[in-house]
Amino acid sequence: MTHATGTLYIVSAPSGAGKTSLVKALIDQLDNLRVSVSHTTRAMRQGEIDGVNYHFTSRDQFLAQVTQGDFLEHAEVFGNLYGTSQSTVEKTLAQGNDLILEIDWQGAQQVRRAMPDSRSIFILPPSRATLRERLTNRGQDEESVIEGRMALAVDEISHYVEYDYLVINDDFNTALDDLKSILRCARLSVAHQEELHKGLLTALLS
Repeated sequence: MTHATGTLYIVSAPSGAGKTSLVKALIDQLDNLRVSVSHTTRAMRQGEIDGVNYHFTSRDQFLAQVTQGDFLEHAEVFGNLYGTSQSTVEKTLAQGNDLILEIDWQGAQQVRRAMPDSRSIFILPPSRATLRERLTNRGQDEESVIEGRMALAVDEISHYVEYDYLVINDDFNTALDDLKSILRCARLSVAHQEELHKGLLTALLS
């Protein structure tokens, strides 16, 4: 069966924008769409599954992969290493699947340099008030903690200009439709369709 090479999508958002829920719904509703599973050196938490939530690995193994140049992007967060395997990404795309990377703006910059054909989407909350509400854990956190989260979110949002598409998550279903439209548009590009329908095009032009 003929298949076109998949497209790599970078999806970023500030905490509280609803990115994880939207990506999960997108994966559930679209065929030939996968989400990238990152490698990490942090300990596995209860309920997590190796290869599903993360590829859990030792620090030595992770650093060996860095030396071998196998990571599209990697970063250290709170003492733990996280990274996206380039070989896994390329294999998934070669199988004709589109692939989503859920990463922050710093990781997105690394991926764009390595894979300039990737497309990037930034998801925004509908207002500052909604963002604050989503970042507040039912009044259990101190104001200083919430302010810290807000400052981090605002810093993340300031990088939206680096992305190809901007989706506002006000109404969940509308935002989901917007994401589907982005993926559908890419799948209808001449390059993609040409690869997919070589036989038809040859027959039509003969």
